[in-house]
Amino acid sequence: MSETFKAILVSRDAEKKQSVAVTDLTEADLMEGDVTIAVEATTVNYKDGLAISGKAPVIRRWPLVPGIDFAGTVTSSSHADWRAGDKVILNGWGVGETHFGAYAGRARVKGDWLVPLPQGMSPHDAMAVGTAGYTAMLCVMALERHGILPDRGPVVVTGAAGGVGSVAVSILSSLGYHVIASTGRNAESPYLINLGAAEVISRDELAQPAKPLAKERWAGGIDAVGSHTLANVLSMTSYGGAVAACGLAGGMDLPTSVAPFILRGVSLLGIDSVMAPKAVRLEAWRRIGTDLDLQKLAGLSTTIGFDGIIDAAHDIVDGKIRGRVVVDM
Repeated sequence: MSETFKAILVSRDAEKKQSVAVTDLTEADLMEGDVTIAVEATTVNYKDGLAISGKAPVIRRWPLVPGIDFAGTVTSSSHADWRAGDKVILNGWGVGETHFGAYAGRARVKGDWLVPLPQGMSPHDAMAVGTAGYTAMLCVMALERHGILPDRGPVVVTGAAGGVGSVAVSILSSLGYHVIASTGRNAESPYLINLGAAEVISRDELAQPAKPLAKERWAGGIDAVGSHTLANVLSMTSYGGAVAACGLAGGMDLPTSVAPFILRGVSLLGIDSVMAPKAVRLEAWRRIGTDLDLQKLAGLSTTIGFDGIIDAAHDIVDGKIRGRVVVDM
């Protein structure tokens, strides 16, 4: 009899009512792919919370094993780049949305979706970074390409106590930026200062409908919130600045005007982590290996076991999670 492993399976009935259950699977139950991996660590991202809670249509195939990223060891491979024993990371590519994901003891995926685990980084470390941290690095790289370097002035990070925000604050501060952290949880100010934030502001300052242009406050920003928050960040960005947008925790709308773009030359940089080309992924993970302080990484992450995933998924959507959640499988 084939070896079984635990998995979280999200299903939907004829009335489209969603249910979540822990079940046993075998490798025969996995979807097509040319590399099979023993999942050693995963994480709970905001998108995973939406998938398990059903509060947004993240899952587009039923039933499905959720979980959009993992790190582990290759157990078998017919892909030229990978062989048994290789340590690998997966982020995105529709895993946990249309393809069985991380919340199982085994995963089978396309080898082209994988990147190598950086030297000196454990699977646990990689998932303390996870898709949220990898996305944060993509944002930092985008700002750098646009010339938003530390000498240009302060950079704001919204949703700073969340997964993307926490890693962004840590990376930016380690690179020498003056980081202004925006959060709705004032009690997290010491946490954000410890990560490297020079200032902490309340999200209330950015939550109201934005003026077309407001006083210039920062050279750039990383926004994981969207809606009025992003509109305000854009209106307060200085001439020639840029904002990297990567999230929608506050909503998918963007109630702004063209004023920041045509009167101040502000650029809005869209960041997609799901389908980013492999070369960009490799560079992002290389930079994570050199620019992210692993001691800070430990400070911004909490570790749970497989049995804690479902509760953590609901907590992250309810805004009860600080930083990153690592799941040791």
